[in-house]
Amino acid sequence: MNLIFNQIFNYFCSVLKRTSNMKTLSQILVIAGLATLVACGPSAEQKAEQARLDSVRIADSIAAVEAEAMRVQDSINAVAAEQQRIADSTRVADSIANLKKGKK
Repeated sequence: MNLIFNQIFNYFCSVLKRTSNMKTLSQILVIAGLATLVACGPSAEQKAEQARLDSVRIADSIAAVEAEAMRVQDSINAVAAEQQRIADSTRVADSIANLKKGKK
């Protein structure tokens, strides 16, 4: 990376030596500014913050999926309990009916 900046710096120096035109100087400064902006990129702090935000987002997503799975399991358990209640009621009703038949 330093080699590239060195070459750019040497080019700008050679251009400035050839001409001291304000237009050329402003073009050089604009190009240097753009090169600096492109070279900077996100800092280590920004990358760390983004990684933290990503991990929070993933943890929230996992928690939401687990909550939904628990809700589904609760619904399944409720249906199973209702089926068991119906089966028990039917068994009791059949037992009562059999008792009544046996007494006659």
